[in-house]
Amino acid sequence: MNISIITVGKLKEKYLKQGIDEYAKRLSAYAKIDIIEVPDEKAPEVLSDAEMIKVKEKEGERILSKIGQDTYVIALAINGKMKSSEQLAADLDKLATYGKSKIAFVIGGSLGLSDTVLRRADEKLSFSPMTFPHQLMRLILVEQVYRSFRINRGEPYHK
Repeated sequence: MNISIITVGKLKEKYLKQGIDEYAKRLSAYAKIDIIEVPDEKAPEVLSDAEMIKVKEKEGERILSKIGQDTYVIALAINGKMKSSEQLAADLDKLATYGKSKIAFVIGGSLGLSDTVLRRADEKLSFSPMTFPHQLMRLILVEQVYRSFRINRGEPYHK
């Protein structure tokens, strides 16, 4: 299985990089993992609604340029479906069983994802109704994907 994590912005925090690198290394025993960063759109602190939409659209174009036609897209969105770790594992296993070998998880920038990206998504996934920094979501996501493969293989993993 080929898993891409497409995310807006550069990761600067060393401690997050270390955690992501560790889980990506562990995950590489089960799947090919690729973390793709697209540049965030520079914008002032205070934006009008129209300016926010424009920023998300530009970031969305960059995201969509990294997604192939045959890729199953899971967008991280607050209004997405919440799942347990076991449900995520079962869903990833089902995708693999039915020939979906390319999966892209998409994490938007600080303003979220454009409507275009959300329409392209095959599903929307929420980790919580809370808002998390998108940089931290990378670490949480890669850990949960790793956990999914451990669950699917029946291998022990702390609960």
